[in-house]
Amino acid sequence: MTLEYMRRKPVLSHSPLFPTISAIVVAVLVPAFFAQAQAQALVSKNSSASQDKAAGKDDKDAPTVIRAEKISGRPERFINFDIDVEVVKGGTTLYADRATYRNLEDQLDASGHIRMQRYGDCYSGDTLSLQLDSGAGFVTHPVYKLLRSNAQGRAERIDFESEERSTIQQGTYSTCEGPDPDWYLRADTLKLDTGLDTGVAGKSVVIFKGVPIMATPALTFPLSGARHSGLLPPVLGASSKGGPELTLPYYFNIAPNRDLTVYPKLIAQRGLQLGLEGRYLGETYAGETSVEGLSNDRQTGTNRYALASVHQQKLLPQLDFSWNINTASDDDYPADFSRSITKTAQRLLLREVNLVYYGAFWNAALRTSNYQVLQDAAAPIARPYDRMPQLQLHAEQHDVLGLDWSLDTMLTRFWHPSMVRGDRAVFNPQVSLPLVQPGYFVVPKLSLHASNYHLQNQAPGQDVDFHRLVPTFSLDSGLVFERPASLFGQDLTQTLEPRLFYVKTPYRDQSAFPNFDSALADFNFAQIFSENRYTGHDRIGDSNQITAALVSRYIEGSGDESLKLAIGQRFYFNTQRVSLDNSVNPSRSDLLLAAAGKLSPSLSGELALQLSQTDHQSVRANYGLRWQPAPKSVLNAAYRFQRGTLEQVDFSAQWPLAQRWYAVGRSNYSLLDKKLVDSLGGFEYKDDCWSFRFVAQRFATSSAVSTTAFFIQLELNGLARLGSNPIDVLKRNISGYQPINER
Repeated sequence: MTLEYMRRKPVLSHSPLFPTISAIVVAVLVPAFFAQAQAQALVSKNSSASQDKAAGKDDKDAPTVIRAEKISGRPERFINFDIDVEVVKGGTTLYADRATYRNLEDQLDASGHIRMQRYGDCYSGDTLSLQLDSGAGFVTHPVYKLLRSNAQGRAERIDFESEERSTIQQGTYSTCEGPDPDWYLRADTLKLDTGLDTGVAGKSVVIFKGVPIMATPALTFPLSGARHSGLLPPVLGASSKGGPELTLPYYFNIAPNRDLTVYPKLIAQRGLQLGLEGRYLGETYAGETSVEGLSNDRQTGTNRYALASVHQQKLLPQLDFSWNINTASDDDYPADFSRSITKTAQRLLLREVNLVYYGAFWNAALRTSNYQVLQDAAAPIARPYDRMPQLQLHAEQHDVLGLDWSLDTMLTRFWHPSMVRGDRAVFNPQVSLPLVQPGYFVVPKLSLHASNYHLQNQAPGQDVDFHRLVPTFSLDSGLVFERPASLFGQDLTQTLEPRLFYVKTPYRDQSAFPNFDSALADFNFAQIFSENRYTGHDRIGDSNQITAALVSRYIEGSGDESLKLAIGQRFYFNTQRVSLDNSVNPSRSDLLLAAAGKLSPSLSGELALQLSQTDHQSVRANYGLRWQPAPKSVLNAAYRFQRGTLEQVDFSAQWPLAQRWYAVGRSNYSLLDKKLVDSLGGFEYKDDCWSFRFVAQRFATSSAVSTTAFFIQLELNGLARLGSNPIDVLKRNISGYQPINER
């Protein structure tokens, strides 16, 4: 039986189990709708099930609705649809000039101005064949656009293997808009899997601005920026120490919480360096390990290597374990491999293992640590003592009958290959009575520092046991005044906060004591309110002193500080006798001045000044300004001074030059040595679907040696980053830098 209807909307309810009944229903009922303006057919494998389920991507029983101006054929075998054909099946909508539905195969063939929307993706082509239930099929000479990755392209043919998998034959791929994209990937085959979020290109070429820039037999990339196993784009770079460099990394996405990157690097003047980087993250553990090595360095004739590993783990709810292990093959490794896992100027490589148990108000820690010293011949440094091991207990409680108390006790074995070694036990209890009110505070505190030493390799005739018991009394007090004020036309709250801090510690002769870990603390606003002027536990400074400071803050209604001003000085009532270098302190300390605040919404500054009260000259000074009128627009200027050792000016910037163009740079110049210490310069360009960066950097790798490195990177949005990445370098060198791809 042949059916032919025009300008009708009949409903064909077809089941392969009842072809005869379907034909009778069509023959009898369709003429009753002859007055309708358009023909419509409904083809369903199970009409009752399709009424119970909503149409959607994963609904295999969703009905297939086909509309057309003209319908003809044999319903039990095939139906032809002509003129303005529209097919809707779950998440797929198809438009064509003509189509044929084959009942037994559940297959739809369409031709003429094919337009298809498939779960958000769009396709247009010449002909199409599609199995409606499985989603398998193909489209010829398609132009496509993918919703998830915002990618587009054209091909000879696209084969749909399922709803999630498809293969593009002899096609292109790009995230650029328009018919003539700035870049595109051309591949013999391009397999896309939205379920795995992966694209795999075979025999592919990346073309940028009409020029082929990379060819590869296989390329894997994520469709949404997620992590996937595969060969990463090559990284090109250069340095003055090794010449041109080429890295071909391969990424293994072992699991959502584990990955491994293998990065063989060919260094022109040195040879082939092989590196591994593994990362892992779990509910109770996390860590990262990097190792790299170079066999038979062409310049030194030796094997070179470096290792860096960190790990944290909760063994029990109250027990933590961690390590931090770093090592390098030789002293010159950071200078020769400036982009290595050992940081450029790092000379002390820590190796440490910790075990910490947490109680209700206390914790106990077992630690072992030592350092590998990478010596700079022009500026040698002393090797720190190894702690082999150190056992520490800390406990504290607040508001116990109005008192705060704490206890620190440590037992440490110090080892050194050439200096005095020994054991040290420290017992340090403290108790205070905080009297705190909204307008003032008074905190008297008592502490006791008891220590015992047993030395192992003293010279003949010298003592091997030392004991020390040093009490300390301190009294910290301050007032807080507030008043309404205005600054730069803004209503603010101004505070005035005077503070006095008194410390009394009797003298104990410590000249014969070893020095395992003590040094004179840095003099700043935090240190002048501490009881001991030394760090560590080998020197407890005698003191009878008072510190006076005055702080004023301008606070906005939101609670943010608009401006902070501070002045402070320490006054001594005795001649301090405990020292590390037999120096004699004056009757009062240097004067400290500090200021920090926002001069406008886009301009901020800070100042820190240390003035000698003996000769009325600056001892140290730091000045800084930042102007950031808009995102990705920042100018920084800084001046640093330390009498006799340091005087530098530092300028850095990220600034738009023109539409899409940004300049980046930094210059750190030593006025004392009359030379550049560090410098960086380059530019960035941001387009809609790609960005480009070129950065040159010169930096010191030792006191007498500098290295120049070049970073060139082309970032193709949604595909790959080609070249060496300078983002971390820019963030470290330019305060306030923002990557141009961030919104």
